[in-house]
Amino acid sequence: MAESKNNIVTHGLSGKVGDILVFSQRNGKTIVSKAPKERTGEASDKQKQQIAKFQQAVIYAKSVLQDPITKAIYTDAATPEKGVSTYNVAVADLLNAPKIEEIDLSNYNGDINDTISVTVTDDFQVASVKVIINNADGSLVEQGNATLQGSKWVFVATVNNSDLAGDKITIQATDIPDNLSEKTETI
Repeated sequence: MAESKNNIVTHGLSGKVGDILVFSQRNGKTIVSKAPKERTGEASDKQKQQIAKFQQAVIYAKSVLQDPITKAIYTDAATPEKGVSTYNVAVADLLNAPKIEEIDLSNYNGDINDTISVTVTDDFQVASVKVIINNADGSLVEQGNATLQGSKWVFVATVNNSDLAGDKITIQATDIPDNLSEKTETI
C-alpha cells in the first residue's frame, strides 16, 4: 500500500484500474494498493472463525453507533484526524479481549481483608474483574468483584480460608463488549 502525494492525475481518484491497482480515499489521502485476488479454495477453520468474529464486531460497532451513551464513550477515544472513527474503535474493542498480565497473591494468606491484586490491560477499557477462590476439592470459598485502584484491580477477602494448600484463584476480566478472559493460579 502506498500513498499518492501531489499527483494531479491520481488526486481524489478511487476505484480499480485494470486488474493491477486499486485507488482509495482514507482520511483525505489517496492510497494506492495492489488489486485483491479472488480466494481459491475454501477458508480454513481459523479463517472462518476470524470472519465470524469480524462479522460480530461489525454488528457490535453498528449497535454502538445507535446507543448515545456507549457511542460517547468510544467517540472520546476516536481520532478522526488520524482516520480512526468511533466505529473503528468499537470494532477493535470487540476483536481484542482483555489480557490478565499478573496475579499478585503475596498479600493473600486466607484472612479477612487480605488482598489479591491483578494487572489487567485492554486495548480500550477493562469493564470488570472478578475473583473466584476455590478450595483444592473444588468447593467455593468466595467470589466477588475487584475494584480499580490506580493501575491495579484489587479484591479484598471477606471470608476466612484456613487451608490454602492447592486452592485455585481464578480471575475473570471483561471489557465493554463483554469479551471474557480467564486465568487460574494454584496456591
